[in-house]
Amino acid sequence: MTPLTGAALVALTFLGMEFVAWFMHKFVLHGPLWFLHRSHHVRHPHRFERNDFFFLFYGGLSMLLMVYGGPEKDWRYWVGMGVAVYGTLYFFVHDVLIHRRLPFWKRTSNAYLRALNMAHKMHHKTTGREGSEEFGLLWVSPKYFALARRKSQTSRPGSAQSRVA
Repeated sequence: MTPLTGAALVALTFLGMEFVAWFMHKFVLHGPLWFLHRSHHVRHPHRFERNDFFFLFYGGLSMLLMVYGGPEKDWRYWVGMGVAVYGTLYFFVHDVLIHRRLPFWKRTSNAYLRALNMAHKMHHKTTGREGSEEFGLLWVSPKYFALARRKSQTSRPGSAQSRVA
């Protein structure tokens, strides 16, 4: 497999992982595996939560694909790399920026990242398995993106809203 084909497979896997994450979150985590995912929807004093098992699962899957596909750099290697890239981005956006599980990157002025944060906060508005919305990570409903853009424009120095405040 050529490096260009491999890079395309990484990109396709990365994009496909958003659908996989959405589907798994909506129908599996808020379904039969709620007993593990519930720990993510309730406040607790622990550093880790049962929900972190999913990070280990996808990380292990990615590692196995890369190890077994690595010698020949076949499709398994590149798919594993795509899962790893998605997981890395997921960690930084979801665990670091949104949930602040590590003490850096606490705020952003980027409207897209602010929209992701708003959508995720809406997802956590309910603590039960029913009634949640916004199950993906990277795709955000246009209503949150519009709201984030509006808020970032009104908070700029020199804007009419900031002069009133």
